[in-house]
Amino acid sequence: MTATTNSDVVRARAYVSGLVQGVGFRPFVWREATARGLSGWVGNDAAGVVLEAEGDAEAVASLLDALTRPPPLARVEAVSSEPLPPAGDSGFEVRSSDVEGARRALVSPDTATCADCIRELRDPADRRFGYPFINCTNCGPRYTIVRSVPYDRSRTTMAAFPLCAACQAEYEDPANRRFHAEPVCCPACGPKLRLVDPTGHEIASPSHVDPIAGTVALLRSGGVVAVKGLGGYHLAVDAQQEEAVAALRGRKHREDRPFAVMVVDADAAAELCEISPHERAMLTSVARPIVIMKRRPDARVAAAVAPGAPSLGVMLPYTPLHILLLQAYGGPLVLTSGNASDEPIAFDDADAARRLAGIADALLVHDRAIRTRVDDSVCKVVRGRVLPIRRSRGYVPNPIALPQGSPQPVLACGSALKNTFCLTRGQHAFVSHHVGDLDDYTTMLSYVDGIEHLKALLDVDPAVVAHDLHPDYPSTRYAGELPDVELIAVQHHHAHIASCLTDNAVSGPVIGVAFDGVGMGTDGNAWGGEFLIADLAGFTRAGHLAEVAMPGGDAAAREPWRMAAAHLDAAYGGDLPDGLAVIQRQGRRWDQVLSVARAGVNSPLTSSAGRLFDAVSSLLGLCDAVTYEGQAAIELEHAADLTEGGSYPVLVSDDPLARVEVAHLVRAVVEDLAAGTAGQVIAARFHNALADVVLEVCRRLRDLHGLSTVALSGGVFQNALLVHRCLDRLEADGFTALTHRHVPPNDGGISLGQAAVATAVLRARG
Repeated sequence: MTATTNSDVVRARAYVSGLVQGVGFRPFVWREATARGLSGWVGNDAAGVVLEAEGDAEAVASLLDALTRPPPLARVEAVSSEPLPPAGDSGFEVRSSDVEGARRALVSPDTATCADCIRELRDPADRRFGYPFINCTNCGPRYTIVRSVPYDRSRTTMAAFPLCAACQAEYEDPANRRFHAEPVCCPACGPKLRLVDPTGHEIASPSHVDPIAGTVALLRSGGVVAVKGLGGYHLAVDAQQEEAVAALRGRKHREDRPFAVMVVDADAAAELCEISPHERAMLTSVARPIVIMKRRPDARVAAAVAPGAPSLGVMLPYTPLHILLLQAYGGPLVLTSGNASDEPIAFDDADAARRLAGIADALLVHDRAIRTRVDDSVCKVVRGRVLPIRRSRGYVPNPIALPQGSPQPVLACGSALKNTFCLTRGQHAFVSHHVGDLDDYTTMLSYVDGIEHLKALLDVDPAVVAHDLHPDYPSTRYAGELPDVELIAVQHHHAHIASCLTDNAVSGPVIGVAFDGVGMGTDGNAWGGEFLIADLAGFTRAGHLAEVAMPGGDAAAREPWRMAAAHLDAAYGGDLPDGLAVIQRQGRRWDQVLSVARAGVNSPLTSSAGRLFDAVSSLLGLCDAVTYEGQAAIELEHAADLTEGGSYPVLVSDDPLARVEVAHLVRAVVEDLAAGTAGQVIAARFHNALADVVLEVCRRLRDLHGLSTVALSGGVFQNALLVHRCLDRLEADGFTALTHRHVPPNDGGISLGQAAVATAVLRARG
């Protein structure tokens, strides 16, 4: 239409912030404006989307209202508008991006293939039929390919693929689903798939042209294939072939930790696991995480997939390549990270060829580069609540709201294990993808690169850096080496509780229960079983589990029997009961370790709940040495009889600093062992006893401080059984219990807590 000077004609400029770039927001505005007969324009700028609309006053008002109901992947945080004099222009156009000014736009996470693209993928009449890189504005790669913002094709790894005429026409048509879908491509102009052997030579597939058919043939014959995905390589084998899964375990040096399984759809997942409606919703969400669910007794997967575990980690295909592969294969596939044990996932092609050559029989590769390494996300569902275990692909870099905002940008460096880092900007905290354990040199390089990349995407250069108290964490050392920054040290367990508070949009104060492995306390000891009175700005230690020696320091985390020795010594002194199997299994090492512990040599005191789990796991003969972090505690949880309601009495001191005398609990476990009580019953009673302890101490702190909100955080609260028991008891007693919703309770959430504490400290200064 052509605008007139009629008094009913108005013009308005609107600014939209949030996740509004790369998610189809401009064509959405174009369609809404065109449908209303409005003139004007819409474009991206460094802060989000800006538009001007002119026409009938009622139609302009209707358009501005529609901006709050965006397309599926968009997330509008704010809409502001201002009147302008009519310009008398005609038509409504979509303009190219304006990159001037401070960059404030958000980048979308990678999202699973949408229903429209799946329909085209399976349509023989469609020009993208069977094309493993099909995508549109509503799905596909985002964060893993973006190099800088605003999010345009030239600033992604897709810049290497010039568009063909057909794709260019779609890309430029606001009425098309692929309008400015930056990764858009087709077989004529997009990435190509190849199946190669470990030396890089192409393998002739059975059809001579189809790498997927060749991959299927290899998998059916028991082979291991490295598959290049969105954020890195996976290693794939047939999940039903025992020998193939065992071979993968041996080559990958992954002795016991369960593998994840990919199945074709939710119905296939239901053949392996008992799936609740909440779990089905997580499985089929656009994030497509791995969901850990109760395994069906008749699940047809090899025993080596998840040795002895009552649960399985299952995910659905989230890329067109996965869809084609699972569609062709049919049965479940193990799809685990492409690395050897304790290494970061491979994502660079040359690095993958080097590191995976001794593991994979072939590599299914493509030529679309990955900018940022991103692992799969993992979650559980507990009592209808999502419990994140690892937050990465599908969620990052979505921001988390800071309760009161950040007066200036902050970098939070995170922990040493399960590391993430976090950057703040205004009202947002941006927690990174899962980085991993920083003791690995390659992981540390990835950590530094990830920080610089996210700083560039967010256009921030923080002068305030938060870090853990522990001076020997690689993340702490990194913080200390940064020039011209203010350092804010944050106690580990305060960070856990602050993370949970921020995750629930709460500022506190609350009763914080922080149970984990170990973290340095303000007294220099290894804390890990803590009750805090905390808000974002500070905390007071209000209680803890009784401290015992940790014989050999970090060695005690690798060999749980050492903690069994320490707890037995604390409970009985030199008068140990006869016939304890854990002592017999260790022979002479037992007395040697006890001597070291009693002498205080490399045996720091710890209040760790995680190490208490280790001790009981070893006492029950479940795990004396671990092959992955948390294994002893996980096996103790898996062993528990869920129908057992019994518990053990635990004494809590009347001191101002409540001390939980866990020696009573250890003696009760030993007495049950001596009486021949089943290990499953003992494991359940132990969990119930810890939940009773949480309730008892929280009751005391409520009476003392008048607080009735409890925040549960720390790696121990990955334990679904313990979370369930604690929530049951706390809520029945009138408490409001907070658990994590968006970031993990483990050290993957530490960086968010550090950032929240640092911003609270800055706000307190005024």
